[in-house]
Amino acid sequence: MPEEIPSAEHSAAGIVDAMHNIAAGHAPMQGSLGKVIAPPPDIDILWNGIHLTKEQVYLNEQWLIGHYREARGHIVSGTQPAGHHVHTHGIDNDYTETFIYTDTLKPGDWVSVFPVEMEGEQLYMVTEKMVKL
Repeated sequence: MPEEIPSAEHSAAGIVDAMHNIAAGHAPMQGSLGKVIAPPPDIDILWNGIHLTKEQVYLNEQWLIGHYREARGHIVSGTQPAGHHVHTHGIDNDYTETFIYTDTLKPGDWVSVFPVEMEGEQLYMVTEKMVKL
């Protein structure tokens, strides 16, 4: 007995279902919270019941001790009279400021974790320390 040819409606539904499954497999995963077990540089984060290690994590570089940032700007202001001193000075100066981070994540801190696939490998972005108000 010859095989029955499926209806056009059934075939179209199958194609739509296949497309949905392919798209779902490539949808970005939502972020959630992870708990720091060990700080950088040998970071360990407990996330969804698994331990994420430095080999799996992309970490915001501000969490590395010794991270260096420099800022430049221009400030225009003036001193304010205080008490019996009514003498004021104008301020109109360029400035350069250097920031060297000396703190990092600590065990027990909560961090935002975002799963990402890069070059066929499952990795995780850790961006911010989170606190509950």
